[in-house]
Amino acid sequence: MAPEGAPALVLAVPGAPSAASRGLAEEIVSIGRSELPGLDARIGFLEGDDADGSEFPALSRVLTSIAAERIARAEFARAAGHEVPAPTGPDAVVVPLLAGPDADLLRRMRQAVMDSSAAVELAEVLGPHPLLAEGLHVRLSEAGLARADRARLFTVTTAADGIIVATTGGGEAVQAAAVTGMLLAARLAVPVKAAALDQEGSVAAVAEQLRSEGSTQLALAPYLIGPEAAEGLLDTACKEADCAAAEVLGAYSALGKLVVTQYSAALGLTQGAAAH
Repeated sequence: MAPEGAPALVLAVPGAPSAASRGLAEEIVSIGRSELPGLDARIGFLEGDDADGSEFPALSRVLTSIAAERIARAEFARAAGHEVPAPTGPDAVVVPLLAGPDADLLRRMRQAVMDSSAAVELAEVLGPHPLLAEGLHVRLSEAGLARADRARLFTVTTAADGIIVATTGGGEAVQAAAVTGMLLAARLAVPVKAAALDQEGSVAAVAEQLRSEGSTQLALAPYLIGPEAAEGLLDTACKEADCAAAEVLGAYSALGKLVVTQYSAALGLTQGAAAH
């Protein structure tokens, strides 16, 4: 169970709001609640709407609403004659829905936090992490581009012998993707290299490098949850590199667990402490 009076977890969703991104966020939040029962989890959109009742509420508005709820609870308790201790922790912890660091998106999230009236902790992004390498492996296997279990004695005729782990967000994001890519390489026993989807020519250059080193059948594994990438980036990269691609991580079940892990870490809680 979440500790009594624990701050809200607010999942910060990047990109243009849509029914698909809302559904994805709701699924991840639902998994998070099952990981930590009693968790007060909300969703805020980085490019959301400040209007009352919006289906895509802006992150700053969600945070301001949480702060207003805390004040209202305190006033109600005082009116009922109860002593209300001064708050000692944040009103909310914002967890970015990002597999890796993206300086621009994180700057905008920090600005949204500053624009709200809430006391907020901004958690770390979700990766790099072994569970994300597992997720990339699952997505590749679903697309027929990797064996589901490399220990099984059968082959997938379309299995790739070289993987490009591609992401957005600049150099730091590519470094994080490379770390997860090393974990993926250990799972698949094939070469894996990272590339930048949002840097022209990066994916094609990495594809050429893999081919020069002996890989003949390449696959692209998007190191993305989904909403953070501009439409068309993946298709363009696959055409430039002449390779097939797996789906983005999407609502992979481990993401809900990682969201709760980052929430707990931001509060200085161990998973065990958070569960009691």
